[in-house]
Amino acid sequence: MGIIKLSDPMHENLRIASAALSRSINAQAEHWMRIGMLAELHPELPHAQLCQMLVRAELQGGLDLAQWVAGPWVDSGAAPSSAKPPRRPT
Repeated sequence: MGIIKLSDPMHENLRIASAALSRSINAQAEHWMRIGMLAELHPELPHAQLCQMLVRAELQGGLDLAQWVAGPWVDSGAAPSSAKPPRRPT
């Protein structure tokens, strides 16, 4: 675990969102980071599909970035066995 520094306005945004969504501030920050990471890896996918990917990954044991970035499915289009994200349009 590490410590990150956030601006005061971002911390306030986290506090508000975490209260509204019944999450801890850390859980809200982690959620936003996962969504942002997936959005950068899959810019063609809408938010709803990214959330579905997170749910599927959690059911399979959690989101493992190494499997999503370094695996053979990146070039072949085949999904890793542990998460099965939607295929990218070609």
